[in-house]
Amino acid sequence: MRDHYEVLGVSKSATEAEIKKAYRKLARKYHPDVNSHDEDAEHKFKEATQAYEVLSDAQKREMYDRFGHTGRNAGAGGPGAGGFGQGFGFEDIFDVLFDGFGGGRQSRRSAAQSGDDLGANLTITFKESAFGVEREIEIVKPSTCGKCGGSGLGEGVSPQACGVCGGQGVVTQAQQTVFGSFTRTGYCANCEGTGQVITKPCQACHGEGRLSERSKVTIKVPAGIVDGMRLKLGGHGTAGRRGGPAGDLYVDIIVKADKIFDRDGNDVVVSAPISVSHAALGGELKVPTIDGEEEIHIPAGTQSGSLFRIKGKGIPFLNRRGRGDQITQVTVRTPTHLTDEERELFAKLSELDEKHGPERAGILGKIKEAFGK
Repeated sequence: MRDHYEVLGVSKSATEAEIKKAYRKLARKYHPDVNSHDEDAEHKFKEATQAYEVLSDAQKREMYDRFGHTGRNAGAGGPGAGGFGQGFGFEDIFDVLFDGFGGGRQSRRSAAQSGDDLGANLTITFKESAFGVEREIEIVKPSTCGKCGGSGLGEGVSPQACGVCGGQGVVTQAQQTVFGSFTRTGYCANCEGTGQVITKPCQACHGEGRLSERSKVTIKVPAGIVDGMRLKLGGHGTAGRRGGPAGDLYVDIIVKADKIFDRDGNDVVVSAPISVSHAALGGELKVPTIDGEEEIHIPAGTQSGSLFRIKGKGIPFLNRRGRGDQITQVTVRTPTHLTDEERELFAKLSELDEKHGPERAGILGKIKEAFGK
């Protein structure tokens, strides 16, 4: 017997919805009443149905994951118990194929309905992305009506049974399908499947149970967040209808470009210009970091583009300890406007260079090496 997950074409971590979707696709493809030209269609349909019977039941799926097909011997409730045609009848198959509109078992919807999710953008600075920040934003959203408490009912009244469906929330009608004639059960449009109607709505929200209002939400941005990341704030979306739970708020983070700092993973990259003499003679150099100024040593004869690393001065790792490094790239700044004194000094250096030849390892030679001349 083939592995049930393999039969449905899903992974062992597949959700209930993914399993149902996979089975529905196979059932519609291989049902004998639909696929009469494939000799193996009935076998494949039964195989898919048996796999779905096991994997759609939490208890059976747990047993199957632990014992495989041998779980059928683990007791009357094991994964193999029942098999095709036992405990998983035609109504179940029809419900899967047509999303529940086929067994006459449609239940009434709850009057309470969940609210919608909302989205917002939050722009922060480079340093705020590095160290985290707490910001407050203002959003406009439907919130629970304070007068009726979200019920949508007027003062002193109760909801009445729907006259169309008799308070059942569902209506039935005949339907012709490839399987024959069936009675289709669907939600009542008059009461939206709740079985109740409001005869006297709340005057403040007109029966909606919600009112649009401005509200402020505090966003806690974690240290190390990356441009484009999204934060979820549960329950900060629109209020649900008639007492239903609120949706969620999703905040997209936008990190402004910085004039000094760039980011490479968790490393901070900085460009530091130095003079020709500094590059040739070496010395100390103060460079900016996101924590403040730090001093680094520049060796004599440093080339333009050389990199210097400062450990632990980069971006903190998101949701864990430690930080990246800062990488400082030095660029030798060529003077564009020389004073008479500077021109005279460079001329003397040039004379010395010509006098000592290409083997000279003096100052001017190192300068020329820095510029690739």
